[in-house]
Formats: sequence, C-alpha cells, structure tokens
Amino acid sequence: MTLPLLELESTFVPTAQYLHLTSGLKKNLQDTKSHQSSQAAPEELSPSGGKSGQQLNQYSGVAESVLVSSYVHLEFSNRAWPQELSEDFTLSAALAFLPPRMLTSLGLTTGPCQCHANLSGTSFCTCRPGYQWNATLCSLYPNCRGSRSERDACKCRSFHGTVPGYCQLLPPVPANLTLDSQLQMHGNTLNLILLKKEEATNLRWFLRRSKDHRFIFLWPGTNVLQMSSEDQASLRVTRMSRHWAGEYESIFEAQGFRWRLRQVVKVALEEEEVIRLPDALSISCAASTGFQLSCCTPLTYLTYTASWSPGEDSQASLQNMSDSQCLVLAVRHCPAANTTYTCTLQSQNLPPLVAPVSITIIQDGDTTCPEDFSVVAWNVTKAGFMAQAPCPVNKRGVVKRLCGIDGIWRPVQNNCTEAKILTLCLRAKLLLEGQGKPNEEVPWILSELQGQVEVASTPSDLWEMLHTVTLLAKVVAETSTELTDSALKDLLTTTDKILDVNMSSLWTLAQAQKPSMGSDFLKAVETLVHSVGPQQHPLSFSSPNALLQSQLLKHSSPSDYQMSFSTRPLLQARIPWHSLAPLVYNGTNVSITSLVLQKLDSRLPSNYTQGLWNTAYTTPGLILVISITADGQAFTQAEVIMDFEDMNGTLRCVFWDYNVFRGRGGWSDEGCEVRAANASTTQCICQHLTSFSILMSQHTVPESPFLCLLSQVGIGASVLALLACLVIYRLVWRSVVRNKVAFFRHTALFNMVVCLLVADTCFLGNPLLPSGYHSLVCLATAFLCHFSYLATVFWMLAQALVLAHQLLFVFHQLSKHLVLSLMVILGYLCPLGFAGVTLGLYLPQRKYLWEGKCLLSGDGVMLYTFSEPVLAIVGVNGLVLVIVVLKLLRPSLSEGPAVEKRQALVGVLKALLVLTPIFGLTWGLGVATLVDGSIVSHYIFVILNSLQGVFILVFGCLTDKKVLEALHKRLRLRLRWRGSGSSGSGISMGSQVKPAPRNRAKKEVSMPGEKQLSQKQTEYRR
Repeated sequence: MTLPLLELESTFVPTAQYLHLTSGLKKNLQDTKSHQSSQAAPEELSPSGGKSGQQLNQYSGVAESVLVSSYVHLEFSNRAWPQELSEDFTLSAALAFLPPRMLTSLGLTTGPCQCHANLSGTSFCTCRPGYQWNATLCSLYPNCRGSRSERDACKCRSFHGTVPGYCQLLPPVPANLTLDSQLQMHGNTLNLILLKKEEATNLRWFLRRSKDHRFIFLWPGTNVLQMSSEDQASLRVTRMSRHWAGEYESIFEAQGFRWRLRQVVKVALEEEEVIRLPDALSISCAASTGFQLSCCTPLTYLTYTASWSPGEDSQASLQNMSDSQCLVLAVRHCPAANTTYTCTLQSQNLPPLVAPVSITIIQDGDTTCPEDFSVVAWNVTKAGFMAQAPCPVNKRGVVKRLCGIDGIWRPVQNNCTEAKILTLCLRAKLLLEGQGKPNEEVPWILSELQGQVEVASTPSDLWEMLHTVTLLAKVVAETSTELTDSALKDLLTTTDKILDVNMSSLWTLAQAQKPSMGSDFLKAVETLVHSVGPQQHPLSFSSPNALLQSQLLKHSSPSDYQMSFSTRPLLQARIPWHSLAPLVYNGTNVSITSLVLQKLDSRLPSNYTQGLWNTAYTTPGLILVISITADGQAFTQAEVIMDFEDMNGTLRCVFWDYNVFRGRGGWSDEGCEVRAANASTTQCICQHLTSFSILMSQHTVPESPFLCLLSQVGIGASVLALLACLVIYRLVWRSVVRNKVAFFRHTALFNMVVCLLVADTCFLGNPLLPSGYHSLVCLATAFLCHFSYLATVFWMLAQALVLAHQLLFVFHQLSKHLVLSLMVILGYLCPLGFAGVTLGLYLPQRKYLWEGKCLLSGDGVMLYTFSEPVLAIVGVNGLVLVIVVLKLLRPSLSEGPAVEKRQALVGVLKALLVLTPIFGLTWGLGVATLVDGSIVSHYIFVILNSLQGVFILVFGCLTDKKVLEALHKRLRLRLRWRGSGSSGSGISMGSQVKPAPRNRAKKEVSMPGEKQLSQKQTEYRR
C-alpha cells in the first residue's frame, strides 16, 4: 500500500524547476539520510529552501503511513527533462520516534505551483487548490494585480527575480465560525463566534452586503463590538437591519498561513420597507380606463416572491433596479366599485408581508379637483384625497398634493431627495455604525458631497447634506481621523456653497422641521476643522463664506499669535504669548487653526442664556472658530482677543454653547467680556476656545422693577377702563346711534375697545403661561396679542376713513350694510393677514417669540410687522384729520349735513384729534426704544402704552355729549324705577301689581327736547 506523502512544487522558470515528490512508506522502513542531490548529466540538482521548506504532518486515518513535506530545487542547462532521475532520500529527524520502515517508491512530478515570467523579470506564481503561500510571503510581496490587500487569499504572488519560496500544503482549518441563526429579525443582535483550535493573530472582520459588491471592513463603531480571548473571538452587531445583512468574513493568521472563514446572515424585511406607489388612489373611470400600481422592496439576501391580488384583468411585471426590485401591476380596466389591491411578499419560514392599496372610484356628483400639470401631472382626484406621484429621475421620494374638500388643489409637497445625496448620507451613517475604513471613507464622501450642493433643490436635499457632514464629524471624533489637505478643502467648499444666499429659502423650510440643524452643522464643521493633521500645515483657504488660516507655531522669540481676516466688519484676533508659552516651552508640535464662517450666524436659533434675556440682538454676520492642537491633543483653554471694527450700538461678546436649551444650543457670554479698544474698534476677550461672535443690540431694556410695576398697573387700569366702556355702551347704545355717522363711529369704537381689551388681557396673563416654542398656548397667546393690537389700530383707521367719506362726499350716501362689511374686512381681515404672514415667516426661524415670554419678538419682528403698519395708519389718520379740519372751517359746511349729523362728525373729530396723536406718539416711542433705548423713552412709552384703554374711555366715551346725556337719562330712569318699586313693598306675595303703561312711564321721565329725539329716532329707523 502506498500513499502520496507530499505534492509540492514551484513551477518552471528559465533557470530553475521545482518538482514535487510522491513516495510511499511501509512498515519496517529504516531511516536514511536525505542527500537531496541527483545526477542527470549535464543537469545538476542542488538543495534549496532550508528549514522553511520542510513540513511534517501525520494522517491519523492510516496507521502505517506518514506524510513528509519537503522540496528540491533542480537546475537544468536546458529545458529537456531527464529520462530517469534517481535520488537518495532520508526522512526528517522528527520521524526518529517511529518504528523502522521501508521506502518502497519515490515519484518525481511537477505539482502545486505554476509560475509565468514577463519580460521585466517579474514572476507571477499561483498556487493550486489545497496549497497556499505562507503568511510571511503574503505580507511581503504583492498579489498578481500589484496590490497588498489584507483580504487577499494568498493564492497568487508576484516576485521580481528569484522566487523565494514555494506553495505549501494547507493543514486542516484551525478554527470554526459559528452563528446561532442565519436569519435575523430587525433590531436583533448578531453574534458571530470564531472558535480557535490554534493560536490566531491579526484577526479582521469584513461584510459583503450584496454578491455584486465589495467586502467592507468592519471597525468598532456604534453598532459593532469586537472581542477576543485565548480560545475564541467574537463579532457582535447590535440593532440589525437589512444594511447589515450579507456575507460575513473573518480573516486571521494561524499555523503560518492566512485563513478566511465566511457566514451568510439574512435579515427579514419590515413592512415599512415595502414601498407602495401610490399607497392610495382615487380615479375617474370616465377620464382614465386603467391605472398602474407598484410594490418595491430593497435587494436582500432573502428571496421574496411577490404577487398582487386581485389579479384578474391585470398584468404584473418585475422590474429590477440597482438597489431594489418592483412588482408593477398594470390594471387595464377600472373596477366598478371601490377596491383594495394587496401586494403580498413571501419568503420561506417567514410570515408574509402585506401592503394594501385602496382604490376609490369617483362617482357622478362627487366633488373633484381637475387635471393639473404643475410640477408633475395630476389626474382628476376626489376631494379630500392626497394625490401622489413619483419623483423625477435620479431622485427618491414622493411628490404629494392634497385635493381640498372644496375641490381646489392645495400647494405641492415636494419631498424628493437626490439619490446620490441619500447614498452619501447612508454611507456616512453606516460608517459611523462600523462599516468601512474612516481614513478612506471620510475624504471620499467629502469629495463627492461638494459636487452635490449645486444640484440641491429641496429642503430635504439640504437637510441630508448637513446630516452627512454631522455624521462624518462624529466618525472623525470617534476614530481620531486626521483630514488631508484635499479633504479639508472639499469640506470648506461644501460649507461655502451651503451658506450661499441661493440656499436661503431651503434653509428656512428645512429649519421648520429641524430648528437645531444650524447649530449641529456648526459643531460638525468645527470638529472636522480641528482634525487637520499637523503635517498639512500651513494651510489657507478663502471663499465668500468660509476663510481659514492654519499653521505650525514655531517661535524663536516670545510674541503673540495674530490672525487677520478681510471680512465685513474687519476682524483681527490674537492669542497672547502667556497662553501659548507652556505649550511651546515643552517642545511640543503646536498647530493653530482659525476659521471664519459668514452667514451661518443667521441660521442659528435665536436662543440666549440667562444673562442675555429680554434683549433683541443681531450679529455682524460672522463666527470665528479657533483650535489649538499640541501633539495631537486639543486644548480648549486660552485667552483670545478679537478686534471688531465699525460696530455700533450696545455690544455683547459671546460664544455658541452647544449644551444649553436641551442641546439646541444658544449664545452665552460666560467667560467673555467687551472692551472699547478705541473709537472705531471693539475688543472682545474670551478665556476659552469655541465658536465666537459678537451680538449687537440696538437697545437695552432697563431691568427696572419700578418700570415693570408701572406697566402692570397701567395695563390693569386700561382693562378696567375698557370694561367700563363696554358697560356704558350696554346702557346707552340705542340712544347714541341716531344716524349713520354715529352708528359707524360707535361701532368702530366698540370694536377698538374689544380688541384692546383682549390684547391687554393676553399681555397681563403671559407671565403665567409656560414659555417656549413647545407650548401651543404660548404661541396662541402671542399670535392673539399681535392680532388684537393690530386690529385696534385698524378699527381706528376705519373710523377715520368713514369720517373722511362723509365730509368729502356729502351727497353720496353709502349702504349701512356695505360700509359695515368694509369696516369688518379692514378691521379684522387685514390685521389677521399681517399676523398670519408674520407667524409663517418667523416661526420656522424660531424668531417669532420673545425669549422667555409669550409675546412677539422685538428682534425685527415687532419693528417690521407691527410698528411699521401702526405708524403708517397713524400717518393716514393724521392726513384725514387735516382734511376734516379744513372742511369744517369752510362757511359753506352748514349747508351740507344736518345739525345733528354735524354734531356727530364733530364728536368723531374730537376723539380722533386726541387719540391719533396719543397712538402715534405711543408707537413712535416704541420704535424709538428699538433704535435709541434711553431710559426716558422707555418710561414715556410704558406710560402711554399701558394707559391706552383709559384714553379711549375718556376721549371716546366720556367727552361725548350725547353719550353723557344718554347715560344720565338711563341712570335717572333706573333710580325712578327703583323708587316706584319700593312704595309697593307692603303688597303680599300673592297679589298682582299692574304695571304702568309704557307711554306713561316715558312721559314721566321726559325732558325738554325728548319729543324731538323720539321723532328723529323714528326717522332714522325709516
């Protein structure tokens, strides 16, 4: 019985040939010494390989045989093979313990290695199955493609010159890769265990998500945990999803070889991952006879079969994309009634996934929205339905549009995102979780991302780009990755484009969904800039919105570090030597990087810490970021002195604190102070390194308890005065509205009282409400207060316009209902429009509320959306007053309106002459406090503003002669009625008192002129 002991070769090269030996052993074999030489004239056989070329192994399956591994190096002067070759062969000394045996045969053939040489002398040698180059050769020499991949199977190697070794026979696999279950559910934890039989080193893990994709290196990210002990190693992946399904590979070195073990892991899909387009549809069978439904799933290692039901009169087709596959159902004829189509996906040993799509048939008489071709083609849709359409090519998502219950199309909701941006964001997310090499992936993603900014067209595009940068910053922070020069420039180019003015509209819409995105983006850019390697210095970058200076600090003599930026306003900064001396004297490699970002400050939430509350601020449009790194360690404590030129107003030196306001971030002045360097320069000094800016306040609200008390008392008095106005009107209304002019005047005044009463009540109650954008009650109170104050002034405008019409167009009488309708539109709808636009513009930017209060913010909002309309109305009222006064002074006026009508006009004039200057002065001072902010203007503003209700009571009601007369009569009537009632107090409860005739009661309380009044009331009713 003979066995092949070894098959071992290195193939034919021009000067040498490695042969493989085949021999058999039997019992009673005696040890002989290997000579490893052979005579084959004129050929010569010489030994090669030494100890590294010898291997001994035993097969336990055959008791009387052993396996010997060795090699010989034969050199021939020509390429002719010898006819016979004899050799004295001696077993290794390692077999001395075996009983004597006899070598019966020895065969010499070519074997497990084939080499081919090119003209440059490079040999490409490939091992046959069962053989492999040892781990040392694998790490020292590149593979046949010229790369040194750590995943290489070590089958083919390229050598320049003499081949230093040979392919060796692989021993049994020294480890097992086990997995509890190949099928994982979404959210599970995957555990891969490598059981080691031999010592294993240089262990690495890889994942291939698809058969057509490359293997991805796995590192200990947020989802990956790698552990190793003497007898086993494990890979744990938490929060499993379809992005973690695929073929896992473990590569390690043991027994001198490189080994690869693999396991396939499958993850079941979730119902949310099944995409239906549309998920609901309303269709008119008269306008369209058929329709199409799609059911799409991402590609996965699991095999799913999809089917639609009902499938009658329909045709289903499968469409494959690069990352998904869709089963498309083409329904040829419209169903007769409402129908639900169901897409069912099934996989072995898994419950089916069901995706229903409801089809609503539009019947005759149903309210519908017509066909429209804005953005995409919208078919006839039933009222109340949300129509859907696929996004354009190279975009992902759905375009939606609501058909209102009134049959009118609502605005298009474009949720489309560029497919490339989504891919980059997903790649960054998986990189943070543990897929990929950060030092390779981060620069690549930054390079690709900067080319996508110009194609961004939706808020979703912008949000995904910012999120990608944020994820990359977290990866860099976790792995201490150093950015290269080109990667940093790609980041700054992307930042510059994102902050461009063309992206302003996208910022506004995107921040409505995620208000903290500006703060997150600033933190991400700051982190990435800090990660620049010291070998990249010096660096400089200049663009309209991003400027960077970075260099190594090498001081031969003590001096401050200075930096200057040509921004508007001009910014200079320096770090005093005493902050840098401890680092420099230690001989460390110190690098300083300074970055200026423009326009990003306006994208940050208007959040201010406690020391900055109750003040409206603006910023100069720039943020300064400084980092100091010494031998790879970042330092956060150093004194920074910044000089801002051409600054006006009250200034605050601040930094952006990422930890306040529940992680949303806010401006803080802790550790910073402002000094006036000279007449044209403001100096900002901070004792720490972070994102700096300076806040410019056009006013400073004096923190005076007496001022607050005065405001509360004045508004309280106004509320009581306005309530008194309502009581008076309840008593005398019918007596004072004797003609149209009086009716219009008192109607406007009554609505002014109601609106101002609501506004003052909201103002008084706002300290009792929970403040902040999270409180709907707070937002509603601020909106109602804004609307009510505006409505008060608009009703005063309506009153003035009616007065002007009655005087200028004496013989043109207007319908009472028409004028009243116009007054309601002007008094309520116009201020409602102003308040609604203000809410829509400033709420997404979180600039609507005053910090810590449920009132309209004073940071530009009150100036533009409240004070300016009020001052414009006051100006119009002033013009009306001039016209009225000139008209009343004309002698011919007595020939115009009747005496009573003239008295009503004079009453209106008197009220307007008093109220218009008061309102104008009040809100004029309000603007003055925003611009000037002096203590005198604040006190005058508080007094006039809080007593508006008192002024309306005095000059609108109590100075009106008709109102006083009617009130006097009503009070006398009440007193007489009570007196007559008291005389009958002795009547028993069962008796009946006959009331006096109505006309007689009137006669008892009649006064001179009462008859004429009654006649005029009768005429007025007619």
